[in-house]
Amino acid sequence: MSTAVESPLAWDVGVDDAPVALSARGDLVAVAGAEGTVKVLDAALGAEIGAFDLPGGALKVALSPDAGHVVVTGPMGYALWRRTDGRTTVRESGAWSAAAAWADGMGVPPAERSRGWGRVAVASGRRTLVLNADGEELWRTEPAASTVTDLAWMRQGRRLAVAAYGAVRCHERHTEKPVATYPYVGSHLALAVAPTGRWICSGNQDASIHIWRARDGGELTMSGYPEKVSRLAFDDSGFWLAADGAPDVTVWDFSGKGPEGTAPRSLRCHETVTALAWRPGAGGHLASGGDDGTVALWHAIAGRPQARLRPARELEGTGAAVAALAWAGPHLLAVAWRDGRIRMYGLSSRTSL
Repeated sequence: MSTAVESPLAWDVGVDDAPVALSARGDLVAVAGAEGTVKVLDAALGAEIGAFDLPGGALKVALSPDAGHVVVTGPMGYALWRRTDGRTTVRESGAWSAAAAWADGMGVPPAERSRGWGRVAVASGRRTLVLNADGEELWRTEPAASTVTDLAWMRQGRRLAVAAYGAVRCHERHTEKPVATYPYVGSHLALAVAPTGRWICSGNQDASIHIWRARDGGELTMSGYPEKVSRLAFDDSGFWLAADGAPDVTVWDFSGKGPEGTAPRSLRCHETVTALAWRPGAGGHLASGGDDGTVALWHAIAGRPQARLRPARELEGTGAAVAALAWAGPHLLAVAWRDGRIRMYGLSSRTSL
C-alpha cells in the first residue's frame, strides 16, 4: 500500500505566470511560464536569482550543466540568460522553437568553450541551431521535412539527434547533412536517447513508442497505447525507460538485449500523467505528476515484468494539475503546478523515498 506522508517541504513560492517547464542544475532551478516569464531560483532557499521574458510565450527551459546559463524556447523563438551579469539575448525568429538541449561538455572542443561553457542545440522551425553559451551560432542543420519537435545530444556532445516528422536524424559536429537517419512514418512528440548511446526512442502521435538500436538501425515498435506518447525518460543507467500514453506510467527494461518480447511494469496513480522525472543515480526511483495535482514517488523497477506497482509515497498537491518536475540533485525534488505554485521537497536518503 502507498503511504500518503508528505516529505519535508524545503520551500514554497508563487509565480505570476502558469508554469509549463522546469529545469534544475547545480544550485539553481529555472521555471518557465506559458506567457514567457522565466524565473531563476536558488534551489536550497527558493529566493529569486534572476528573471527574464521570452516574447510570444515559453514551451521548454534548460539550465546548462554548470548552472551558468539558461535557455528558454517558445512559439516565436528563444532566449538565453547568463548568470554572471544577468545578460539576456532574445532571438525572435518567428519560428516555432519546441526544445533545447545542452551538451554535457565532455565532447566540446576547448576552443568552443572559450567564451562560455559548452554549447546548446535549439530547435528553430525545421532547422536545429547549435550555439555557444553566449548565443552565437556555431553551425546549423539542413532543414528537416517538418518542424523539429525534440532533440538530444549523444556521445558526450559529439553527436546530435533531431526528431521531425518521418525520421530521427543524427548530425556530427558541424555537419549540416545527417550522418545517420532512423526512419519512421509518423509524428514524433518526444525523443529519449539512452545515456549509453545504445538506444534511440521516440514517443509518437500514433500512440506508440518506436525504438532504434543506434549502431545498426534495428527497429522495434511498442504500440497499443490508448493515448499519444508525449513523455519519455531514461534513467541514468540507461536500462529503464518511463513513458506516458496511458493512465499507467509504463517502465520498460532495456538491459540485456532490450525490451523486445517483454512486458513493462505499470505504475498506476494518475488519471492523466503530466510529468515524469527519474531521480539522479541508478536506484530506480521515479517521480510522476498528474492532472489531479498529485505527485507520486515510485520504486519503479521493483517486482517483475507485468507487475502493477503502487506509489512508495504521494505528495499532496495544490488542487491544480502538475505542470513539471525536476530533481535538483538526488535529495531535492522541485514541483510546479499550473496555478503558479513552485515547491521544493527534501528527500534525505538515496535509498528510500
